[in-house]
Amino acid sequence: MELDVSTKRPVMLGVVGDSATGKTTLTQGIEQLLGPERVTVICVDDYHKYNRQQRKVVDLTPLHPDCNYMDIMEQHLKLLKEGKPILKPVYNHSRGDFDPPVYIQPAEYVIIDGLLAYYTKEMRDVFDIRLFLDPSEDLRRRWKITRDTTKRGYTEEAVLADLDKREPDSQEFIRPQRAFADTIVRFYPDPNNEGGSDSFLNVKLTMTGNLQHPDFSKVVTRPDGSGGVRLSMGRESGKVAEFVDIFGFITEEKALKLERYIIDELHLTGHNLEEELGQYTAGLVTRRSHPLALTQLFLVYHLLRARNPGAKPGSGPLPVGGFAR
Repeated sequence: MELDVSTKRPVMLGVVGDSATGKTTLTQGIEQLLGPERVTVICVDDYHKYNRQQRKVVDLTPLHPDCNYMDIMEQHLKLLKEGKPILKPVYNHSRGDFDPPVYIQPAEYVIIDGLLAYYTKEMRDVFDIRLFLDPSEDLRRRWKITRDTTKRGYTEEAVLADLDKREPDSQEFIRPQRAFADTIVRFYPDPNNEGGSDSFLNVKLTMTGNLQHPDFSKVVTRPDGSGGVRLSMGRESGKVAEFVDIFGFITEEKALKLERYIIDELHLTGHNLEEELGQYTAGLVTRRSHPLALTQLFLVYHLLRARNPGAKPGSGPLPVGGFAR
């Protein structure tokens, strides 16, 4: 569904993180909850200057700003923020080359994911919500090996060599963007469950700024973490922050109670939580993670409140297509 620019501009969500941090997995559940017809998802990694073979010649990694058309990326983000269409380039990761560009008319919600979306102040300023994905490095490397060997035609040795080559650029250009995020999402394994399923990963949400968050204190009776959720306050990058830790050992009953609490707060109806939230791919198998599902719900909460900032939690249905009216 195209946005009527005469009414409201789109709500802009940025999802930034290094390669294989789970950006696509996270945004898929958000898109399902909001309704695919009301969401435009754009990957700014499509703005590479060079294909895979050309990068070998110029000796640049995709993480380096000089390897990307940053000026065009910035221009397109500004146009999308205004509700205007763009002609977006397309980089085919399977082939390592470019496909024909596509015409994009922004919908009500625009999700921008990629490596460098917060690199300049002008780009950062287009977003209503800025998310940074920061999984533990061992976990990210495992995810990247699995993805690139099963979906992008690399050998494990090639992936490991590429990770080593990219590390200086990750450190210089990608990780510093963490400081500009409103919400930092960090998935990490339980030390007592090393090598276990990703369904039981822990997640830590670090939230700063003025975003409205679901009030878990209404349903979390033991905020010290013993019940599967820990709530705390502290500082992040010099700013006051709220922390929510959701542990992989959280019981099915407690996780579903939290998920339904947020669903009820937003008056969402007609959704199958088991099929739409927390889904991730492990090899060729689709599985579900409650910490992932709850993270996706947190972000949907932020997006709907950004669309309707005056609405009070639990005060009534939010006017979003596909939901209760």
